[in-house]
Amino acid sequence: MKIGSLDSKASLAPLANERRSGQADKTGASSGSAEPSATVQLSSTASMIRAADSDGTFDAEKVQRMAQAIRDGKFEVNADAIADKLIANTQEILRKYSS
Repeated sequence: MKIGSLDSKASLAPLANERRSGQADKTGASSGSAEPSATVQLSSTASMIRAADSDGTFDAEKVQRMAQAIRDGKFEVNADAIADKLIANTQEILRKYSS
């Protein structure tokens, strides 16, 4: 589905260029020196989950095998196995951080 016309998109380009060059926006603040308007803090639970998932392992070969299986129409989802692993992971996280 197409939204808008090429003319409307072309008219937005100068605005983007103005912001990149550091000129003031509608609020009068320079885009390069804006002060934060809010602070964000993760809950202790979110921090724990993030720390538990920070090992950074990634199996590119497995991803390729799965992608090929999807393309071939051979990929099957085992909902029971997924549910079991989600429950086990949740229990592990709760045991690890509840004590």
